[in-house]
Amino acid sequence: MTHSSAPSQSCARATLSSTSARANLTGAHVLAAALQRHGVRDVFGQSIPSALFLAAPDYGIRQVGYRTENAGAAMADAYARISGRVAVVAAQNGPAATLLVPGLAEALKASTPVVAIVQDVHRSFTDKNAFQELDHFALFAGVAKWVRRVAVPSRIDDYVDMAFTAAASGRPGPAVLLVPLDLLDAQHDLEPAGSRRQACLGTYPLDRTVADPERVAEAASLIAGAERPVVIAGGGVHASGATVELTALQALGLPVATTVMGKGAVDETASLSLGVVGYFMAPRGRTAHLRDLVSGADVVVLVGNRTNQNGTDSWSLYPSDARYIHIDVDGGEVGRNYEALRLVGDAKLTLAALARALRERGTTALAGRRGALEAGIDRARRAHADDMARLVDMDAVPIRPERIMAEIDAVTTPETIVVADASYSSIWIANFITARRPGQRFLTPRGIAGLGWGLPFALGAKAARPAAPVICVTGDGGFGHVWSELETARRMRLPVVVVVLNNQILGYQKHAELSLFGDHTDVCHFEAVDHAAIARACGGVGIRVEQPGDLAPALREALTRDAVTVIDVVTDQRAYPPITSFEGKDALET
Repeated sequence: MTHSSAPSQSCARATLSSTSARANLTGAHVLAAALQRHGVRDVFGQSIPSALFLAAPDYGIRQVGYRTENAGAAMADAYARISGRVAVVAAQNGPAATLLVPGLAEALKASTPVVAIVQDVHRSFTDKNAFQELDHFALFAGVAKWVRRVAVPSRIDDYVDMAFTAAASGRPGPAVLLVPLDLLDAQHDLEPAGSRRQACLGTYPLDRTVADPERVAEAASLIAGAERPVVIAGGGVHASGATVELTALQALGLPVATTVMGKGAVDETASLSLGVVGYFMAPRGRTAHLRDLVSGADVVVLVGNRTNQNGTDSWSLYPSDARYIHIDVDGGEVGRNYEALRLVGDAKLTLAALARALRERGTTALAGRRGALEAGIDRARRAHADDMARLVDMDAVPIRPERIMAEIDAVTTPETIVVADASYSSIWIANFITARRPGQRFLTPRGIAGLGWGLPFALGAKAARPAAPVICVTGDGGFGHVWSELETARRMRLPVVVVVLNNQILGYQKHAELSLFGDHTDVCHFEAVDHAAIARACGGVGIRVEQPGDLAPALREALTRDAVTVIDVVTDQRAYPPITSFEGKDALET
């Protein structure tokens, strides 16, 4: 199941699977039962809160044991994006809690619903300098929608429901629930969880609202009367599960582009699909020859699109004289950077209403321009292919990233999940891997773009959809943050394929410095590392690839294995993606 359709309600009234659990009802049991009621099947956590993880199996909940909390938070983020369910991650107070912050920050900016359960100090030890005591309210204030502490055992159910509601309603995001140690460990005179509350709040969007019908009608009139309309879809389409509705709108004759997070919102092979637009539309970029369709539009429809810096090429891509229609569940995002007709509401319902309104007005004008538009898009695609043949030596050694992407693209199916780390990895897959069917199958950390989240994202995606092949693309810089999670992949039986672009540099950092200053700092370079050997040391499979012809068979074989596989590809360090600000900089060519 993809998140292109609403996830099924997989919630159940809390039930205990053991007699001993019924006889020893602790706060941890009440908490685990509340999670079960919301359909939680997996909780990402290490060893603490121990009481929760000891109780969890009695409620059919699996512990997915990460090695580091920052990776665990990223796993939960990816799990939520792929499953359509609110993800849960847990951690201890103090230093472990601080490591959740980067992942929750990504979830907040990327609008991903995650509930973080953080064990806090014993209630009677509060403000006495207890071991690892910290002001968690201040710690999480900037990276969560909601932060609360459970004060009494009888309120556990109430606060769990509030946390899930905060995470899954409105614009989704993280919620943090602080649970004191003694509340979890002690037995309480309580009824089993679920006997009072029945709500199932574990899927998202929790509530759906549609934009004002009068504004929808006005938007339809604008589009119907436009000469050069375009739709630019962001990650909010996936969060809403609105790919079917967006495809229906496209079928009326509207060209659709996406942001990186919106990739997969439409089938990129469709005749009216432009692909991913943003700050990498220079030569070699798949959408390089389509820029005019965005910059020359007279009506721009933004759907679940934050109009952020990268997605707009530093706000230079979108036209200044166009009329804008902005669909978003968060009214604060509508019109933030481009004054727009406000369609505040759920993308799925609002797109459906907009398509109906367009049909009522007739789409003769759109249909009349469709043939010429499709021909122009086809010419742009062929021009890109010509650019690639002219500008990139696909047989070069060290191997070009474009060749690596081509080989990955050749083995992907509509079910394959492709995950990227931040930095160049996200740009490579956005440009060169093809979305062959609408759905959330391309994961990138584009909320705040933290380096090192590729492998954890892949493990979270695999935990959410075990039957799907998962391929992770990461650089050696990012992979160096999370080597330890290879052991997690082995222990938790999460067989993902990790392709490491091993160029021995921090590519984006080096090339950005060269672009700006004509020189680079020494720390951009690494000593040689054999990442395949690291994989073998962790009990996985490690393959070193130095010749272009060896990559395809390595990928095909890796996808058949029931084990984590690292393909360490020696990559040309001079290669950089088609970032527009890099073009024409002589220093990059040396």
